[in-house]
Amino acid sequence: MTVALFLDRDGVVNADAGYVHRIDQFEFIDGIFDLCTAAVAQGFDIVIVTNQSGIGRGLYTERDFQHLTQWMQARFAEHDAPIRAVYHCPSHPKHGVGRYKIDSPDRKPGPGMLLKARDELGVDLSRSVLVGDRETDMVAALRAGVPDRCLYVPASNDEHPSATPLPSSTPSRATHRVADLRDAIALLTNSRRV
Repeated sequence: MTVALFLDRDGVVNADAGYVHRIDQFEFIDGIFDLCTAAVAQGFDIVIVTNQSGIGRGLYTERDFQHLTQWMQARFAEHDAPIRAVYHCPSHPKHGVGRYKIDSPDRKPGPGMLLKARDELGVDLSRSVLVGDRETDMVAALRAGVPDRCLYVPASNDEHPSATPLPSSTPSRATHRVADLRDAIALLTNSRRV
């Protein structure tokens, strides 16, 4: 079995400007390529798991998403950090239109996308890592059995509006919290993967 570095997309791979679906909207977050290059060097597969309710809401199409995804994957390959797979969930239980208005188990905090990676890619979830910027990412990983759950909350929320700090009274399901993606590299050397 393989191990995966699971990444949320909007807010971790790229700045979350709200329903990003065009290349000209896509801004890579500082440190993402350093993290992924280190992960690949240590034997991790890079797997993206992303809610994309903008498709379900009718704001952009599956074709738009796939076009942007192919461009993004090419940029990762240029940094010697190929993405093995991208899983996305286009549905939304309240705001989806037509066939997209469902409560899908793939939509985080549901674990569906991570379980698909386990079944389709042979990923050992118990030795994998997830980096996300929302509590829903942490809950999805917890439900899937991913032990190392890293919550990325940058120092300046102006630079990253989606990652608002959790109130001190709110217990996070994260096992680690970082303000710089490079700090998550340390998680890749966890002894559970030896």
